[in-house]
Amino acid sequence: MGKPYAIWTDRVESEVVRRTAHVGNWRQRLRARATHRPMFALEKHLIRRSSLGLFHGKETYDTYAPYCRNPQIVHDIHIPKSDHIDAQALDEKLASLVKDPLKIAYVGRADAMKGSLDWITVIKNLAAADMDFQASWLGDGPDLEEMRAQVTEAGLQDRVKLPGFTDDRSEVLKCLRDAHIVMFCHKTPESPRSLIEALASAAPIVGYEGAFARDLISAEGGGLLSGMGDTAELARNIMTLDNDRQKLAQLAREAAVAGSTYDEETVFEHRCELIRRYL
Repeated sequence: MGKPYAIWTDRVESEVVRRTAHVGNWRQRLRARATHRPMFALEKHLIRRSSLGLFHGKETYDTYAPYCRNPQIVHDIHIPKSDHIDAQALDEKLASLVKDPLKIAYVGRADAMKGSLDWITVIKNLAAADMDFQASWLGDGPDLEEMRAQVTEAGLQDRVKLPGFTDDRSEVLKCLRDAHIVMFCHKTPESPRSLIEALASAAPIVGYEGAFARDLISAEGGGLLSGMGDTAELARNIMTLDNDRQKLAQLAREAAVAGSTYDEETVFEHRCELIRRYL
């Protein structure tokens, strides 16, 4: 018998490969189609032999828990308590939220697994419905130039900002605190930290259904989810919130409460305790 070990993962890597197998050149597509099944078999092999499974978020947990003798949900985030929105900033946000054009934001990599082109489709649907909004996506990636091209083609350069990557933490925090909603179109089973950061900034998470997002808002609220890949439903949900600012304000209050339990000290203390207890 070998030494007991814990296994940690923050996304279902084999499923990410499968769902993005249409991306890239023909060699990359062929490799993805050929490897995702062996990858899942190897993932299960390692998990079955582990003494402890540390699975970041509900999406990852739901996939791997059946193969693990001791599965645990953990969170891998790097948000100090000082980055959580305070009462004064929340009041200022609520004041803006009830009267200003809707501010939509997202922070993350511009690629297929994040649904970046779906995000642009929703933005164009909102513009076609004559909704007043401002939108921004912070992040670089292979889809960024196509996103910019579609924004230019639609004539939305004055309403949609795609500045690319930033390593300025204060800029990211300001983007989330200014946002009335964080719109996301994630297409793979992962546990995006940006959704937790959004809640900690009192920005309701509005996007595609998924176990991770659903779990984050299951207790306190703070979001509104639509069917996976349904850009039309997502656009309708956003327009509904735009027309009901009191409902949106309530979601922002709920988001602040939902996000208050997530900070780096608490989540890493929880993980350390699990390792001490079971290994």
